[in-house]
Amino acid sequence: MLNEGLVLIVEDNDDDLFILQHAFQKAGITNPVHVARTGKDAIAFLAGADPYSDWNKFPLPSIVLLDLKLPDINGLEVLAWIRKTAGLQALRVAIFTGLCSSKEVEVANDLRVNGFDIKPASLGGWTEMMKNFRVHWLESSRTPQVTRMR
Repeated sequence: MLNEGLVLIVEDNDDDLFILQHAFQKAGITNPVHVARTGKDAIAFLAGADPYSDWNKFPLPSIVLLDLKLPDINGLEVLAWIRKTAGLQALRVAIFTGLCSSKEVEVANDLRVNGFDIKPASLGGWTEMMKNFRVHWLESSRTPQVTRMR
């Protein structure tokens, strides 16, 4: 069954964002997308705080694609916030990042990340990764129930 839920992309790099959006198109991913450029913006979106307080206009995502290297609050801090926030602990989070340390992978796993991939070096690699993402996350797996607490 196709999951048509919102995909929250947390990415600050314009080039990576452009390539990711192009790869979505090539992979046939038509889900609505919201882009957060910083960790603070991602948390505000997920919390439904200003400027995202209209929860009908800004629904919770079915999955978060999270970069680790972000200005202000890094991706691991965003993941930690999600895992400790009532109603959001089951939110699916897949990390897509550039080079990272084994310590970052270990911390992400300790925080129950659902997937961890290194950004490919080629557009073809991105497209293939997003095809796999579509099949696994949007077609085959079930989305857990998540809610915002008032």
